[in-house]
Amino acid sequence: MQNFFTTEALATRLGIKPQTLRHALCTKGHYFGLRPVKAPNRFLLWPADSIERLTASANAGEQQ
Repeated sequence: MQNFFTTEALATRLGIKPQTLRHALCTKGHYFGLRPVKAPNRFLLWPADSIERLTASANAGEQQ
């Protein structure tokens, strides 16, 4: 079973507001390539490896 973050928990870990994640999802369909899973209770669940994926892509961009 895969672990997930809620929108609020991921935003806290990234140091941004939850609305930033929601806005990016509504306007672009993703947040820097991350797409959440919509739970039956209408919550958005973001993959637990989201922080690692974001930092890995940021580090790859710096090395180019």
